[in-house]
Amino acid sequence: MRRTARVLTGTALAVGAVGLVVAPAYADHGGGSGGGGLKLHPSSVVPGGQVTVSTAACRDGGAAGDASAVGAGSFTLAPGSDDEDGGGRFRVPPSAQPGTYEIVATCADGGRRVAGDLVVTLTSAPGQVHPRGSVKTGVGGAFGRDPVQTAAGVTALAVAAAGGTWLLHRRARGDGI
Repeated sequence: MRRTARVLTGTALAVGAVGLVVAPAYADHGGGSGGGGLKLHPSSVVPGGQVTVSTAACRDGGAAGDASAVGAGSFTLAPGSDDEDGGGRFRVPPSAQPGTYEIVATCADGGRRVAGDLVVTLTSAPGQVHPRGSVKTGVGGAFGRDPVQTAAGVTALAVAAAGGTWLLHRRARGDGI
């Protein structure tokens, strides 16, 4: 038992050490101190909506944008001035499914890759959406649309309850069944 615990502890420590040594490679999402990530406005959009994209990372030469993850294809980001970020826009296709999509731009001057996340939702109202309607389980509800069937079901339950009570009463009196 002790030997198994030592082996498992050693394995866990080795895996943890490897996890600390390996650094992930990822695109700049704008969270760093450089502020060069891809800014999407709005960051949450419904299918068919238009998205404006800007970045400070590609001010000098513009960029080639890629929104194919959401199905919008490529777009161009114009170079920005000293005061403004470079920008462009694209339209989310009406067939886009809800989810989070990575939008990427590659700067023309140096090939720097910046990215941002776009959230596609079915409703444009902010806040939580609650489901409506009934669940189609194939079993049916307690009260159907037919009052005759409902009355027959209630009657059958009443007869079964009365019969069970009568049998329990006879048994308690000792009459037997």
